[in-house]
Amino acid sequence: MTPRITALSLALLAATAMTPAQADTSDKRIALSNNYAGNSWRQAMLQSWEKVAEEAVGEGVVAEADAFTTAENQVTEQAAQIQNLILQGYDAIVLNAASPEGLNGAVREACDAGVTVVSFDGIVTEPCAWRIAVDFKQMGKDEVSFLAEQLPEGGSLLEIRGLAGVFVDDEISAGIHEGVSEHPDFKIVGSVHGDWAQDVAQKAVAGILPSLPEINGVVTQGGDGYGAAQAFRAAGRDMPIIVMGNRHDELTWWKEQKDANGYVTMSVSIAPGVSTLAFWVAQQILDGADVPKDLTVPFLRIDQDNLEDGLANTEEGGVANIEYSLDDAKEVISAAQ
Repeated sequence: MTPRITALSLALLAATAMTPAQADTSDKRIALSNNYAGNSWRQAMLQSWEKVAEEAVGEGVVAEADAFTTAENQVTEQAAQIQNLILQGYDAIVLNAASPEGLNGAVREACDAGVTVVSFDGIVTEPCAWRIAVDFKQMGKDEVSFLAEQLPEGGSLLEIRGLAGVFVDDEISAGIHEGVSEHPDFKIVGSVHGDWAQDVAQKAVAGILPSLPEINGVVTQGGDGYGAAQAFRAAGRDMPIIVMGNRHDELTWWKEQKDANGYVTMSVSIAPGVSTLAFWVAQQILDGADVPKDLTVPFLRIDQDNLEDGLANTEEGGVANIEYSLDDAKEVISAAQ
């Protein structure tokens, strides 16, 4: 079972001072290749990267740590971006990938050119790359397990998926469906893509609601809970239990409903600051550390009893987060060895 981490403990971890590198990587250049920036999670991810990377450059840990985001979530565009980063002479590429398999050719080119590739969140399957991920499938199963606790007689579920074709979307959805198979009193009666964005999710849910029976629960992927709630309210439908995704607007709405009528749910997501863990992992590989190819970090879960702390430690318009230090990265690496 994945450990539950309160937003308060996350804030304390985030305050940990970064430790300078033990060996010299001061002439190394690291680039972030990101495929998408169209929601609050991705924006927070980029902000975390910028904050930690700028500090590392300022302290002379690395020479450069630039971030690049493609204009469209297209495999071909990100593959071209990776090829350009190779030509520009970066020593490492930290990659949030548009596809687990579609970028393998470009990743292989990078490895063959001596470039270290560390993928995170949207990981790649090319064996030469490193991978940092939470157990997204377990995250989906945990959503259904929570609903089974709250709704022991089961019921009808609406699934809101993320960005089509991306590893994260596929894994969370697979976990949700596995969870439903383990709790056969539940049935998924509708599914839409919300692209991990409140406005997209609201429109998609509003479009499908007229064709659906009474909905008892909504399983989500993050960034979509508040939009779903708005769609249910606008349609005059009974409010189901909507799993939230650690966004400030979701937590704020949940707190309002909790205070007004005792509304109960849970919230779960991967921390946007996982990009900073990937940065330090890349730095450690360049530093000569023995790093396992696959690293796992816990997802962030907020429950009824720590909602207030979670909300208080989440910036308006942002996402519950943690930014990793070099020491944190070393601990993650050590735990995987």
